[in-house]
This record gives sequence, structure tokens and C-alpha cells, in this order.
Amino acid sequence: MKLVRGVVTVVVLVGALALVGSALMQFQGDDVPRLADVSERSGEEGRIRVEVLNGSGVSGAARAATARLRDQGFDVVYFGNAEEFGRDSTLVLDRVGEVEHARSVADAMGVRQVASEPDANLYVDVSVWLGADWTPPEELPDVAPPRRPWWDLRGLLTR
Repeated sequence: MKLVRGVVTVVVLVGALALVGSALMQFQGDDVPRLADVSERSGEEGRIRVEVLNGSGVSGAARAATARLRDQGFDVVYFGNAEEFGRDSTLVLDRVGEVEHARSVADAMGVRQVASEPDANLYVDVSVWLGADWTPPEELPDVAPPRRPWWDLRGLLTR
């Protein structure tokens, strides 16, 4: 009976500590953006939302372009492959009728071709279609893994 009571006491204490730790983590400032911080129209009040599509066929080009744009302060919300490869030149497209946004993305990437093709069905301000003329930077920046709270048990499972 004493053993059961001791185990129950330990379980209750561990649970209470986990709850207290969770409550304290809410007050700790971190650099993780929250959904509520993102404005509805990024071009007017927040960062420019960008999608990067690799049409060059060069492996890792979209990831490298994404890293470069994020370093410049752009909000890259999607990156991946274009529907087809073999594109010769890189094109930056304005998707909301604000060509200045597309020009600023093009300047950050060192691209000259900018066009305006508004599309209300997309949730981005600018689309970048990478071509064979765009070369990724020599080295990609190191991305630190997200910091887990001390009470998160998943860290113990991966070791």
C-alpha cells in the first residue's frame, strides 16, 4: 500500500511540475512568430509573402533562393518545384497588383525580369520562377533547430 501511495505521489508531483513549466513557458519570450502576428494583407502592413518555384531543374535551387530571401526579410510561405523544368531565365511575378513588391524581391535576388500577373486565387504577393540563369549562393546558412521546452519528452526519445 505504501508503494502504491508513493508511486501516485510521484506521478502527481511530476504532473504538477509539467503544468507549472507549461505555464512559465508562456511568459518566456521567444522568436517564434505567432499566427496572430501575421497581417491579413502583408504588402500593406507586414512582410511581403513570396513563393519560390524551381523551374531550372537544379537540385536545391528553390531552397537556396528561399534562404536568401528570408535573410533579406521576405516571408517565403512556399518553395518547391515548378510544374516543368527547363526554364532558361528567372522571372519574378507580382501577384497582387503591387509591382514594387516584385521589384524589391528581384533586387534581393539579383534578377532583372519582373512582370505583373495578378491572381486573386493565390495567397502570395510575389511568385519567383527560378531559371537556369540564377545560381544559388556558395553555402547555405545554418538553420538552428527549434528549441524545445525542458519538459518536452520527445527529446528523450530521439537520443
